[in-house]
Amino acid sequence: MKDIEQIYRNDFGISFYWKEGNEIISDKIQLLFKQMGFYFSVEELNEFHDLIEDCVTDHNNYDTHGVKRAFDKFLLKTPYVAIDLEISPMELNSIKDLVDGSLFRLNLNEYIYGSGMN
Repeated sequence: MKDIEQIYRNDFGISFYWKEGNEIISDKIQLLFKQMGFYFSVEELNEFHDLIEDCVTDHNNYDTHGVKRAFDKFLLKTPYVAIDLEISPMELNSIKDLVDGSLFRLNLNEYIYGSGMN
């Protein structure tokens, strides 16, 4: 049975590496939220981060031109061209935190165990 090596978690979801025995499979990151799972490379996770930032910017522009309502839905693009997500503003913030936290931990580990080692 496969285990996981958690990268980051919030109340909305989790990101992790799959493990086989004691070996971490680090070429892809599993991102789970809202009953969905995405299996991203680091490059795809960075691309998803950029798409989230674009959606946040669009959402903020909407807020300045219209009435902000908690039940409004937005379309969030993913690195997979055939898949877009309909999300609320609260879900957008939660997904943003999940991806930002995951990338922060990945970059921190890369620094600590990679270029930052003496």
